[in-house]
Amino acid sequence: MRIAIVSDIHGNLAALEAVLADLRKTSPDLILHGGDLPHGGASPVEIVDLIRDLGWPGVAGNTDEMLFAPESLPQFASRAPHLQALWSAIQEQAAWNCAALGEERLAWLRALPRVHVHAPMALVHASPGSLWLAPAPEADDTELESVYSPLGQPIAIYGHIHRSYIRSVAGVTIVNTGSVSLSYDGDRRAAYLLLDDFQPAIRRVEYDVDRELKALSVCGLPRADWMAKTLQTASPQMP
Repeated sequence: MRIAIVSDIHGNLAALEAVLADLRKTSPDLILHGGDLPHGGASPVEIVDLIRDLGWPGVAGNTDEMLFAPESLPQFASRAPHLQALWSAIQEQAAWNCAALGEERLAWLRALPRVHVHAPMALVHASPGSLWLAPAPEADDTELESVYSPLGQPIAIYGHIHRSYIRSVAGVTIVNTGSVSLSYDGDRRAAYLLLDDFQPAIRRVEYDVDRELKALSVCGLPRADWMAKTLQTASPQMP
């Protein structure tokens, strides 16, 4: 069986369309999404509508929760008050996304589960206990085991950190899918995960970054220049 997991699309239609073209080549039997669907790009409405039309099962991400449960952002932001400029910029973008999406789409995001199990794998956005906190690729084995062993499956998959990796820890294969958009690993290409008979491989897909940059420049998203810098550099940026 072949399963694809597509995560962290972040409103980037150009990147998602390139991934869809690659999926037609790899022909998975099942496609799942890992959350963080609309926020952070030029096309939040188009992304949500497309994922719904495709019928992909999946999980909620932290930026999805931020839209359907606005209190979640200040709750998390209170952990790092020195980053107030960052939280303010995200809040501006979240308000714009909520207005664009409307209540019916927000209700669909709200209904997404936090864990999706397709034995022998389990998918979460960040970690089983949080949509906002997840280990980095450099985390030690003890941390990874403590976070993902509660899922109770020999393969644990997450997104959120925008940096893909594959590790074997205490008999569990832990995989980060990477991100379709807003990569943080220096590679501007979209990333997604392909499991072939549950053997994981990261796919990288070229897409028209300039098309998304142009769309960002005219869509009206607050702080769009911040998102543009992240796309251009494929690394985290401050607003």
